[in-house]
Amino acid sequence: MSQTRKSVVFYALAFVIAVAVLFAGYVALALSWSYSSGERAGFLQKMSLKGWVCKTWEGELSLIAIPGAAPEKFLFSVRDGLVAKRLEASMGKRVTLQYEQHKGLPSSCFGETEYFVVDLKEVSP
Repeated sequence: MSQTRKSVVFYALAFVIAVAVLFAGYVALALSWSYSSGERAGFLQKMSLKGWVCKTWEGELSLIAIPGAAPEKFLFSVRDGLVAKRLEASMGKRVTLQYEQHKGLPSSCFGETEYFVVDLKEVSP
Protein backbone atom coordinates (compact mmCIF):
# COMPACT_ATOMS: atom_id res chain seq x y z
CA MET A 1 0.00 0.00 0.00
CA SER A 2 1.43 3.37 -0.97
CA GLN A 3 2.01 6.18 1.51
CA THR A 4 -0.72 8.41 -0.02
CA ARG A 5 -3.27 5.62 0.13
CA LYS A 6 -2.42 4.98 3.80
CA SER A 7 -2.86 8.66 4.63
CA VAL A 8 -6.22 8.81 2.82
CA VAL A 9 -7.46 5.76 4.77
CA PHE A 10 -6.15 7.28 8.01
CA TYR A 11 -7.89 10.63 7.45
CA ALA A 12 -11.13 8.95 6.38
CA LEU A 13 -11.11 6.78 9.49
CA ALA A 14 -10.29 9.79 11.69
CA PHE A 15 -13.18 11.71 10.12
CA VAL A 16 -15.66 8.88 10.76
CA ILE A 17 -14.51 8.56 14.39
CA ALA A 18 -14.75 12.34 14.91
CA VAL A 19 -18.30 12.41 13.52
CA ALA A 20 -19.30 9.49 15.77
CA VAL A 21 -17.82 11.18 18.86
CA LEU A 22 -19.56 14.48 18.05
CA PHE A 23 -22.90 12.70 17.51
CA ALA A 24 -22.55 10.79 20.80
CA GLY A 25 -21.72 14.04 22.60
CA TYR A 26 -24.77 15.76 21.09
CA VAL A 27 -27.08 12.90 22.14
CA ALA A 28 -25.62 12.88 25.68
CA LEU A 29 -26.14 16.65 25.93
CA ALA A 30 -29.72 16.47 24.60
CA LEU A 31 -30.61 13.72 27.09
CA SER A 32 -29.01 15.40 30.11
CA TRP A 33 -30.06 19.02 29.48
CA SER A 34 -33.72 19.75 30.08
CA TYR A 35 -35.38 22.47 27.97
CA SER A 36 -38.24 22.75 30.46
CA SER A 37 -39.77 20.89 33.38
CA GLY A 38 -43.15 20.91 35.04
CA GLU A 39 -46.15 18.95 36.24
CA ARG A 40 -49.37 17.75 34.65
CA ALA A 41 -52.39 16.38 36.49
CA GLY A 42 -55.05 14.04 35.19
CA PHE A 43 -56.12 10.44 34.88
CA LEU A 44 -53.57 7.93 33.64
CA GLN A 45 -55.17 6.18 30.66
CA LYS A 46 -52.48 4.21 28.91
CA MET A 47 -48.99 2.76 29.35
CA SER A 48 -47.29 0.57 26.77
CA LEU A 49 -43.88 -0.71 25.79
CA LYS A 50 -43.61 0.17 22.09
CA GLY A 51 -41.15 -0.10 19.22
CA TRP A 52 -39.76 -2.52 16.66
CA VAL A 53 -36.09 -2.19 17.56
CA CYS A 54 -35.90 0.39 20.33
CA LYS A 55 -38.49 -0.46 22.99
CA THR A 56 -39.68 2.62 24.88
CA TRP A 57 -42.37 3.16 27.51
CA GLU A 58 -45.08 5.46 26.18
CA GLY A 59 -48.08 6.78 28.07
CA GLU A 60 -51.15 8.93 27.85
CA LEU A 61 -52.65 11.17 30.51
CA SER A 62 -56.18 12.54 30.19
CA LEU A 63 -55.91 16.09 31.51
CA ILE A 64 -58.58 17.39 33.80
CA ALA A 65 -60.69 19.69 31.65
CA ILE A 66 -62.82 22.66 32.52
CA PRO A 67 -66.52 21.68 32.34
CA GLY A 68 -67.76 22.11 28.78
CA ALA A 69 -64.27 21.96 27.25
CA ALA A 70 -63.00 19.09 25.12
CA PRO A 71 -60.70 16.72 27.01
CA GLU A 72 -57.00 17.04 26.21
CA LYS A 73 -54.39 14.29 26.22
CA PHE A 74 -50.79 14.59 27.35
CA LEU A 75 -48.54 12.08 25.58
CA PHE A 76 -45.28 11.20 27.31
CA SER A 77 -42.33 8.82 27.35
CA VAL A 78 -40.61 7.15 30.30
CA ARG A 79 -36.91 6.27 30.36
CA ASP A 80 -36.77 4.79 33.87
CA GLY A 81 -38.21 1.28 34.22
CA LEU A 82 -39.04 1.78 37.92
CA VAL A 83 -41.11 4.88 37.13
CA ALA A 84 -42.87 2.92 34.35
CA LYS A 85 -43.81 0.17 36.84
CA ARG A 86 -45.18 2.78 39.28
CA LEU A 87 -47.19 4.31 36.43
CA GLU A 88 -48.63 0.90 35.50
CA ALA A 89 -49.69 0.41 39.12
CA SER A 90 -51.48 3.80 39.01
CA MET A 91 -53.45 3.05 35.84
CA GLY A 92 -56.90 4.66 35.86
CA LYS A 93 -56.13 6.77 38.92
CA ARG A 94 -55.76 10.52 39.22
CA VAL A 95 -52.05 11.39 39.26
CA THR A 96 -49.68 14.32 39.00
CA LEU A 97 -46.76 13.66 36.66
CA GLN A 98 -43.46 15.47 36.98
CA TYR A 99 -41.79 15.71 33.58
CA GLU A 100 -38.80 17.13 31.72
CA GLN A 101 -38.88 18.27 28.11
CA HIS A 102 -35.89 17.31 25.95
CA LYS A 103 -35.86 18.93 22.51
CA GLY A 104 -33.76 17.84 19.57
CA LEU A 105 -33.37 14.13 20.19
CA PRO A 106 -32.26 12.55 16.91
CA SER A 107 -34.57 9.52 16.78
CA SER A 108 -37.52 7.82 18.45
CA CYS A 109 -35.16 5.30 20.10
CA PHE A 110 -35.13 7.53 23.19
CA GLY A 111 -38.89 8.01 23.24
CA GLU A 112 -41.67 8.92 20.84
CA THR A 113 -42.32 12.26 22.54
CA GLU A 114 -40.09 15.01 23.86
CA TYR A 115 -41.75 14.82 27.31
CA PHE A 116 -40.10 12.38 29.74
CA VAL A 117 -41.85 11.59 33.03
CA VAL A 118 -39.38 11.40 35.92
CA ASP A 119 -41.76 11.02 38.90
CA LEU A 120 -45.43 10.78 39.83
CA LYS A 121 -47.75 11.33 42.77
CA GLU A 122 -51.15 9.74 43.20
CA VAL A 123 -53.82 12.32 44.04
CA SER A 124 -56.54 11.42 46.50
CA PRO A 125 -60.09 11.94 45.19
